[in-house]
Amino acid sequence: MLSGRAPARWIGTSFKMTKTRAEAVAFARTLREALGPDGVPGVRPFVLPPATALAEVAAALGPGSPVLAGAQNAHWEDAGPWTGEISVPQAADAGARIVEIGHSERRAHFGETDATVRLKVASALRHGLIPLVCCGEEAGVHARGDSAAHVLAQVAAALDGVEDATRVLIAYEPVWAIGERGREPHPGEIADVVAALRDAHGSRVGGILYGGSVTERNAAALLGVDGVDGLFVGRAAWRIEGFLALLATAASARVTAS
Repeated sequence: MLSGRAPARWIGTSFKMTKTRAEAVAFARTLREALGPDGVPGVRPFVLPPATALAEVAAALGPGSPVLAGAQNAHWEDAGPWTGEISVPQAADAGARIVEIGHSERRAHFGETDATVRLKVASALRHGLIPLVCCGEEAGVHARGDSAAHVLAQVAAALDGVEDATRVLIAYEPVWAIGERGREPHPGEIADVVAALRDAHGSRVGGILYGGSVTERNAAALLGVDGVDGLFVGRAAWRIEGFLALLATAASARVTAS
């Protein structure tokens, strides 16, 4: 159970639509062997494989693993005629302990809206999973200086009706910074939005993560932004060596901060 601001740094990755079952399981097994049963002190890792590999990745990590396995998406209904979807109970049955909700790619290509994000958050909480709520602004919004207002509106909609948000994680991922064509941000470019999220929700949610063009080189600086409780990483964490390096950076950053 999360309680207020997370005491540990969160470091996680979504494999998106990459990795076969064998590749995802090999990653999980190597991670389990590298971290052992106790993991990295002060760091909470999570991995979101494709749905085809979720159950096998969760099994490879093992029961009681310090690494959370999770789903990249889930429907808000528990069951029904929703061809091609998986429900939160089904994700949990496959071993998920966390579920990503509202990624900008889901919004742009699959019709995800603030309303469906809210429904999915409610479903995840109802079934005991950690909702990882993604938010972020397009380049035009950023250029106009409206980033904080845009992101706060997304998060307010996602948490509408949620009385206890201590299990919710917020992942701030500016759309202009994510993906192969994303632009690496300067820490100062994200500081105002993170500060706004911290002021509005920091005492209420389990943590505020940053994602978007995160690399081994800039991870420490991004973790150093006041209010950032962890990183949600893409390509830099898809190789086990990169993921382990990011975990080490987070552990070092936490020691330095304390």
